[in-house]
Amino acid sequence: MDPLSSLLSGIRADRSVLAHAVLRAPWTIHFADRAPLIMVTVLRGGGTVVLPDGSRTRLATGDTALVQGGEPFQLIDTTGPADCPRTDYELSCFVPDGFGPADAACATPELIDIIPETGAPEETSLIVGAYHASGRRHERLLRALPPVLVVGGDADLCAWLEKAATDAARHGAGSQALMDRLLDWALVCNLRTWLAEQQDCAPAWYRGMADPVVGPALEAIHDRPFHRWTVASLATEAAVSRALFAKRFTEVMGEPPLTYLTDWRMAEAEELLADPARSVAQVATTVGYSDAFGFSAAFKRSRGSSPTEFRAALV
Repeated sequence: MDPLSSLLSGIRADRSVLAHAVLRAPWTIHFADRAPLIMVTVLRGGGTVVLPDGSRTRLATGDTALVQGGEPFQLIDTTGPADCPRTDYELSCFVPDGFGPADAACATPELIDIIPETGAPEETSLIVGAYHASGRRHERLLRALPPVLVVGGDADLCAWLEKAATDAARHGAGSQALMDRLLDWALVCNLRTWLAEQQDCAPAWYRGMADPVVGPALEAIHDRPFHRWTVASLATEAAVSRALFAKRFTEVMGEPPLTYLTDWRMAEAEELLADPARSVAQVATTVGYSDAFGFSAAFKRSRGSSPTEFRAALV
């Protein structure tokens, strides 16, 4: 387990709708899901993402955008004649009949083709998918991302993705699982590519995995957060001295190792406390505390409220 894998476990494609649209310019798509993340891959043509604050991000053929969809946004055509009336479409991946002309429901939610007239001079082909969130684990990931991030692709990848989406729409055995796995695969690949491009601007939890000293310790923490870790035992995982490990971890991560460990345990505890079937004592043991009292004191120091108060606020 590593930090990115841990964070991605809280945001997944689950019974997703994957929409494949072929549109004739000029057009506007209104996204209304308010999903944590929405993926838009441009197979042909292009468009511009317009956020509620008016900021614009241009997408070209082969680009994939990951958009934080907490507020409705638009994708607009920028190739059609300016004086032609736009065709408005509405998209909601989480409800049946969720993609079609703004004034009419679409009949097939899983995959929708809106085909232009034969020989239309301008067309854009898109694949769109949305991601559900479970709990709060994904929030740290979203805080590290811009409102819109764009990753460039290539022609071969776009051709494969379009074929896979078309196959998934045939409703054969496993078609829903295929769509979900396709979107999860695309999310992981695009995030890894984007994070790698950020280099020194990437979040510390990502940069740390590439460090020969910090990486093994991060993997150990995320794989076994319940373990009674000390600086010395984490240094052993990294195969360096205690002093060298503590210094290097703080340099790379911006905080001491046990501070990072505590914060990650508290983040895991928030996730577990959302399950009313788990007692506070069970949560305490799961995240590495020997008793509920010590865990409750640490949680309140970190989060400003007791585990019981935090759980009550979730209702």
